[in-house]
Amino acid sequence: MFDRINSHYSSPLLFSFLLVSSAISSALSYGVINVKCKFAGTQRSLFDLKDHDSRRQLRILAGVDLPLGGSGRPNGLGLYYAKIGIGTPAKDYYVQVDTGSDLMWVNCIQCEECPKRSSLGIDLTLYNIKDSATGKLVSCDQEFCYVINGGPLAGCTANASCPYLEIYGDGSSTAGYFVKDVVLYDRVSGDLKTSSANGSVIFGCGATQSGNLDSSNEEALDGILGFGKSNTSMISQLASSGKVKKMFAHCLDGINGGGIFAIGHVVQPKVNMTPLVPNQPHYNVNMTAVQVGHDFLNLTTNIFESGELPETIIDSGTTLAYLPEIIYEPLVSKILSQQPHLKLQTVNDDYTCFQYTKSLDDAFPNVTFHFEKSVILKVHPHDYLFPYNGLWCIGWQNSGMQSRDQKNMTLLGDLVLSNKLVLYDLENQVIGWTEYNCSSSIQVLDERTGTVHLVGSHYISSACHLNVQCFIIFIFLATLLHFMSD
Repeated sequence: MFDRINSHYSSPLLFSFLLVSSAISSALSYGVINVKCKFAGTQRSLFDLKDHDSRRQLRILAGVDLPLGGSGRPNGLGLYYAKIGIGTPAKDYYVQVDTGSDLMWVNCIQCEECPKRSSLGIDLTLYNIKDSATGKLVSCDQEFCYVINGGPLAGCTANASCPYLEIYGDGSSTAGYFVKDVVLYDRVSGDLKTSSANGSVIFGCGATQSGNLDSSNEEALDGILGFGKSNTSMISQLASSGKVKKMFAHCLDGINGGGIFAIGHVVQPKVNMTPLVPNQPHYNVNMTAVQVGHDFLNLTTNIFESGELPETIIDSGTTLAYLPEIIYEPLVSKILSQQPHLKLQTVNDDYTCFQYTKSLDDAFPNVTFHFEKSVILKVHPHDYLFPYNGLWCIGWQNSGMQSRDQKNMTLLGDLVLSNKLVLYDLENQVIGWTEYNCSSSIQVLDERTGTVHLVGSHYISSACHLNVQCFIIFIFLATLLHFMSD
């Protein structure tokens, strides 16, 4: 996910940025903004695995970000991304889908620091508002600019472009302007059939970026597509114009790669839902118990009801799963007690690993998390154990050992979310999931006609290196089941 440390600008910083952006605007006659994808599509070391999640957690805690990208397995790191069209005539852009961030942005033509090539085997495209007949700048006096900044910006005049600045927890930053243009996607028109549709969306066009957002990232994409909870996200913008309900679902196939992403009301499979915690920027839920095998963890105090621990964050952009120390230690101890003769090894100072040649699911217990409304999330041994150099390593991580800001957080990433259909219902402020074959199909209701259509899985191939497992999902932005009008 790509969370912001600040969703608002401080006056001195903003004033300086406005001076710079005004000069850019005068020279180029259009505004811009950008952010660069941070997920790699190539295999990494175990150190890189934790480093990625650590930076992501800093952004989550900052307050604006959860993604819909992520690797299906820790040993085969990749990313999930979508191909969408922007502008008139439309050009293709590859953007990571992120349920943790809210805004959509792409790299723009005047950005000198933006990546020009990617090792993922895709062609990168820099957005140029001059090339689109439907592209328009968003000015400082427009409602979107007020909403995103919590009111009028000091020094930002009515005829100036609305600026955008994000500073991330890892020190990276991106800046530019907001623009409005037509975004093309596929609308479900029948069982496993789609037709082209479009809607106008305000997004960021990136002019400058620094740190991990610059051209040094070899596994770059054109930008990011935020599916967070705020009213500035793409799904919220489309919903406000009557194009779609604020409901979507994803199923990330950690076995075959690819998967399903649908916007709309999923009616099959049935999914039990748990309430989202109100007034939180991310998809937070309340955990009520933890079960290992048939036994519930005997926690000394009622940490869930007492508020001693923060809520659980559901984040498909995080690779592993992080548990507070008071849960992590008895959980891992209970798992390992099933095979007391294992010779444990510590790899890279963080991972508990061991050799084992028999069936994991026969030898180790399931881990089940319980949430409000009797919703459970079951994690099998073949999910929470992953292979590394001839060993099996435990994917659970002790957040009590993280830095101060990340200490004792509960963050459930792709380690537990892959191979499950996850349904986000922002209309009713609930979220749910169920185990599912993500290479199959789901049924989505057409709200306009009352008919139900099948939405299937997709896979975009990429030029990954040999023996590197790249999980890439073609996101069906596309399940907008309403009559489309400009």
